[in-house]
Amino acid sequence: MSQVILSNRQAEELHKALLAYLLANNLTKTAATMREELSIPPEFDDDKARKYGGILEKKWTSVVRQIMQLETQARSLQSELDNATPTSLSRRTQDPASWLPRSPARHTLQSHREPITCVAFHPVFSSLASGSEDYTIKLWDWELGELERTIKGHTKAVLDVDFGGPRGGTLLASCSSDLTIKLWDPSDDYKNIRTLPGHDHTVSAVRFIPSGAAGAPSSGELLVSASRDKALRIWNVTTGYCVKTIRGHADWVRTVCPSTDGRFILSAGTDQTGRLWDISPSNPETKLTLIGHEHVIECCALAPTASYPHLASIAGLKKAPPASSTAEYMATGSRDKTIKLWDARGTCIKTLIGHDNWVREMAFHPGGKYLLSVADDKTLRCWDLSQEGKCVKVLNDAHNHFVSCLRWAPTIVKDPIANSSVENDANGSKSVPAEQIRCVIATGSVDLYVRIFAN
Repeated sequence: MSQVILSNRQAEELHKALLAYLLANNLTKTAATMREELSIPPEFDDDKARKYGGILEKKWTSVVRQIMQLETQARSLQSELDNATPTSLSRRTQDPASWLPRSPARHTLQSHREPITCVAFHPVFSSLASGSEDYTIKLWDWELGELERTIKGHTKAVLDVDFGGPRGGTLLASCSSDLTIKLWDPSDDYKNIRTLPGHDHTVSAVRFIPSGAAGAPSSGELLVSASRDKALRIWNVTTGYCVKTIRGHADWVRTVCPSTDGRFILSAGTDQTGRLWDISPSNPETKLTLIGHEHVIECCALAPTASYPHLASIAGLKKAPPASSTAEYMATGSRDKTIKLWDARGTCIKTLIGHDNWVREMAFHPGGKYLLSVADDKTLRCWDLSQEGKCVKVLNDAHNHFVSCLRWAPTIVKDPIANSSVENDANGSKSVPAEQIRCVIATGSVDLYVRIFAN
């Protein structure tokens, strides 16, 4: 005798779904026979059967989709096993500088009702902010995979979020299609402490500028925003005033990235150019213009000093630039499906080809060896800079729809005293202590999910 798997209620629901399927396909004789053999009461008439219409097909396609996802994961894991050696496996578990994300994600976070546009990690706590076209910002505990709170305030889509601000006074900044930037205080239940109006169109991106900007007294208090009004604005978050407006782009500025010392800003957008700005003088000036993409540039990133040796090798140099220089190499990702790597002269040193759709976001690995990217082809790709930018890993099942954003959890910054033992490498660059790198990334997608990939 076969074991009964379904409960009586589940069996009854299945029978009704089967009957609805038969009736929907005009198999009336078979439906009548089924009614008789299963003693389905006459009150379950054609009208009630219509309510069960399509359930069987939906369940079937859902099962097939899950099988396909499992097969993709199995192929990915098999590929990792085939390419692994005992040495590489032990190194991977010990060295955060070699860690790369793998499927499945540790957490899949769901609460947003519209596509997710942006994610950002708190620099200290296990909090992650996500913004969405549903006008809200959600705060998650990425370690537990739980929703902490929902922030409402914007009246249109939230397009970017970022944590930062004065030392010991971390703030959350957000920007929106409603033309505003808002500042929220995590220490006061994420109260909206300030709204910054000034842009004349959609505000696409917002980033805190790290302290140390040419010794400015407002170090740690500056924020940069990019807008469809073709301008970049720099704000003092303490006073709420716009202290500089930067113009030069010929169209929508979609993305912005400040250097770690706060001296430079890299921006890019619809005019298909990237621009590196020196913001230390009172009148910011364009240091470089990056020309080469054939479509809108969606994302940009300044390379960490840890990646200089690898990028210098790609550029054909024998010696890497000094770590004291913070804008020696940069990357841009475009709707032309490519990622371009650039040097400080504005020369494209490498074009990374592999994505099958718009490249949406990138992040350099804190260890310096890799560049990660996500795109509308639903994948997350890992490019090895020590192998001329070769694509060494693809997560084909990163999301079920366009992947819109990617962030790496910020490196844990320790006291300078604790860092005094860090030695300079052969190129004079300070290597990042392995224990400081957090092997955690977050991605967001049009599929309404935020995913956490962690070691």
